[in-house]
Amino acid sequence: MKRERLSFLADNTHYTERFAYYVGRRCAAGTIRDVAEELHLDWHAVKDLEKQYMQAQLAKVGTPGPKAIGIDEISIRKGHTYRIVVSDLIRGRPIWFGGEDRSEKSMAMFYDWLGEKKTKGIRLAVMDMWKPFRNVTNERAPQAAILFDKFHIMRHLGKALDEVRKSEYRRLSDRDRSYIKGQKYTLLSRRENLTLDGRKALKKLLAANNRLNRAYLLKESFGQLWDYDTEGWARRFFENWRASLKWQRLEPYEKFAEMIERHWDGIAAYCKPENKVSLGFVEGLNNKIRVIQRRAYGLRDEEYLRLKVLTCMLPKL
Repeated sequence: MKRERLSFLADNTHYTERFAYYVGRRCAAGTIRDVAEELHLDWHAVKDLEKQYMQAQLAKVGTPGPKAIGIDEISIRKGHTYRIVVSDLIRGRPIWFGGEDRSEKSMAMFYDWLGEKKTKGIRLAVMDMWKPFRNVTNERAPQAAILFDKFHIMRHLGKALDEVRKSEYRRLSDRDRSYIKGQKYTLLSRRENLTLDGRKALKKLLAANNRLNRAYLLKESFGQLWDYDTEGWARRFFENWRASLKWQRLEPYEKFAEMIERHWDGIAAYCKPENKVSLGFVEGLNNKIRVIQRRAYGLRDEEYLRLKVLTCMLPKL
């Protein structure tokens, strides 16, 4: 007796490869349950066919050789369970999902997977200020410039502004508190993203509280730091911004300025022309992963999540 492998069949021999690819394309826009109901298939069959489709997508693009990478962690379940996601910032797609947590050991797994030859080709690594990521990258890819992600830095500044808001709420009496209560996200949002009512509330709040007004203006102006093309001008701007904190009684902002001072090299790296990459890609990818996790709520198959993340920006087959 002999068995012949037919190229047009899927891994699940009840279906053809063409049908498996059709199911995979449908699952890119809907949930497994919706596709199973539409095609009158078993839920597990649809999931297996989609995994085959995503594996074929990854096989087609091959192993990447990135020049600029973005490193971040995502939480996959409650209890501080993290996995590391590494993206190719030039091609605009995630290339690695793995690790056991966000430790140095887990970060080293990425460089082991990429290989020594391709690791030497990395010239830029964008990350948050998490020390294990920085340590391993300095050790395994010493030629790469490290750039700290703008959005994580601005998130720290937003937390400092919120601490000022809380301190003002505790300090004021009931009547003056009415302007601050419920305005957390009005203060943290960019003005152009607010609705008309939000802008009116912000104007009233800033007019009523001088300390919050100063903190808000300082937060809005700090984003200018990434607009400079030379480190000297960026440093001059930061020194002036830091000097404006004097006599303002904004202790959270002073702590933030000290943090920027400690990590200055990883911020000033963006001034170099060769390091001008899209800093918003990593944050946009995180939002996309959260959408994937909500759609796959309750699914405990980590390999399925890995495939969904790695193929979320690949072209359809």
